[in-house]
Amino acid sequence: QVHVVESGGGLVQPGGSLRLSCAVSGTILTFYRMGWYRQAPGKQRELVATITSSGSTNYADSVKGRFTITRGNAKNTVYLQMNGLKPEDTAVYCCNAAATTVLDYWGQGTQVTVSS
Repeated sequence: QVHVVESGGGLVQPGGSLRLSCAVSGTILTFYRMGWYRQAPGKQRELVATITSSGSTNYADSVKGRFTITRGNAKNTVYLQMNGLKPEDTAVYCCNAAATTVLDYWGQGTQVTVSS
């Protein structure tokens, strides 16, 4: 069974930093794209950042220049370095791992709260 586990969320003051981690286990699949999405209360889930197996990245305009997505040396791991956090970044951040365009997996999410 595939497990997608996120970690690294928490409470941080505006301007602070957090690093989210995501690890996928329980499969021999290689994911061609992994990424982070977030959902704030009362809002729809939105893309934050994705990275392909070749290293191509894509970011939401709202996080460009502040967030950096990278893939780990270990297979099927991905990180999201978040700097310059703002209160509007508060959300549950979920990791997505896409094996194909129709087969993907989601984690349960990790809460990020930006507040003074």
